[in-house]
Amino acid sequence: MTDFLKMTSKTLELAMDLIRRTSITPEDEGCQELMISRLEPLGFKVERLRFGEVENIWLRKGDQSPVLAFAGHTDVVPTGPVEKWDNPPFQPAVIDGMLHGRGAADMKGSLAAMVTACEDFLADHSDHKGSIAFLITSDEEGPAKNGTVKVIEHLEARKEKIDWCLIGEPSSTHVVGDVVKNGRRGSLHGHLTIKGIQGHVAYPHLARNPVHEVALAIADLTGETWDEGNEFFPPTSFQIWQIHAGTGASNVIPGECQVNFNFRFSSEVTAEQLQKRVKTILDNHQLEYDIDWHLSGQPFLTHPGALVNATQKAILDVTGMTTELSTSGGTSDGRFIAPTGAQVVELGPVNATIHKVNECVKAEDLDTLQEIYKGILRHLLADK
Repeated sequence: MTDFLKMTSKTLELAMDLIRRTSITPEDEGCQELMISRLEPLGFKVERLRFGEVENIWLRKGDQSPVLAFAGHTDVVPTGPVEKWDNPPFQPAVIDGMLHGRGAADMKGSLAAMVTACEDFLADHSDHKGSIAFLITSDEEGPAKNGTVKVIEHLEARKEKIDWCLIGEPSSTHVVGDVVKNGRRGSLHGHLTIKGIQGHVAYPHLARNPVHEVALAIADLTGETWDEGNEFFPPTSFQIWQIHAGTGASNVIPGECQVNFNFRFSSEVTAEQLQKRVKTILDNHQLEYDIDWHLSGQPFLTHPGALVNATQKAILDVTGMTTELSTSGGTSDGRFIAPTGAQVVELGPVNATIHKVNECVKAEDLDTLQEIYKGILRHLLADK
C-alpha cells in the first residue's frame, strides 16, 4: 500500500521528481535543471559546464570565502532486470514508509535534501558569511572522466577554491548519520597479460600454458600482506576480479592469460610501491608478461577540523547520536576534490540497497538528512 499522501514533505517530493528522470550514466535527463529551478531564485549564479557528453553544473551564492560546496551526482546505475523490481524503478513510490526507486539512496535523496536544506537555511540566514556552492555531475557512476574532475580543473584554472565539501554519498550503515566518511582508500587497477605458447592439450611439451605459469604467482599476490593499515585506514587489499584464457576449444592450450585485479590501498603505501612489489613477485616466477596500470584515485583523509566538527555536531543535534568516522567502502568524487586542499566529508542515507534491485530508503530519513545538512550550514556559515 502506498502511503505517500500520509507523509509528504518538500524533500520527499523533490526526491521523487528527480527519481522520475531516467538519468542512467551519463544522462542527466533534466535533473540538474530541476535543481537549478529551485536554487537560482535563491541567488545562486549558474554555470553549466558540458564536457564531452556529460552535463555538469557549478552554482554559487556569494563571492566571499569560506566556500561550503555540496557535491553530488544526478546519474544512476542501470536498473538490472526491470521485471525483478517490486515497483517500476523510475516510478517512485512510498510503500510502508520506504521510498522506492533507482537513485533513492544513491543519490537523488541526498540531492533533494541538499536543495531543501539551503532553502530553509537561507530563509533564516540571508546574511550568512562566506559562500554556498553546488558541484553536480552526471558522470560519477561511469568513467568519471568528464565530470567532477573536469569541473575541478575548471575551477582551479581560475583559482576558485572550495574550503569545505559535503558529498551526499550514502554513507550511513543502519540509521542516518551513524557513519560519516572522512576519507577514502586509493584505487589502483592492474591489467596483466601472461604470455605462453598455444598448442594441443595432448602435446603439452610443445606448448607453454600461461594459466599454469601464473597460478603460483597469483597465490603469492593473494597471500601478500601489503601493509597493516593505520588508525585511519584498514590494510590495503588485493582482489582479482577477472581471469580469462582459452580459445573456446577444449583441446587447445591457450597462448595468453589475462588477469585483472584491483588494489584498495591505504596511506601506508603508494601506487608506485605497489606496482614495484607486483613486478618483483611476477619476475620471481620468471613470467613473460605485459601489465597496464590505471590509478583511479589516491587515498585522502580529512582530519577533525571545522567541517568534521560541524558535521558531528549537526548529527548529534538532530539525532542524538555520536557518529563514527570511516574511510571504508569504494571510491567517490571526493578523490578529485580533496587534492585541491578542501576538507571533504561524505554524509548520506543508509547504503544497504544501493545499486540493487528494489533500491529504497526510509522516506522520513530524507527529512532527517535535510535537518543535518541545514545544521552543518548553520554551524559553518551562521554561528558566531
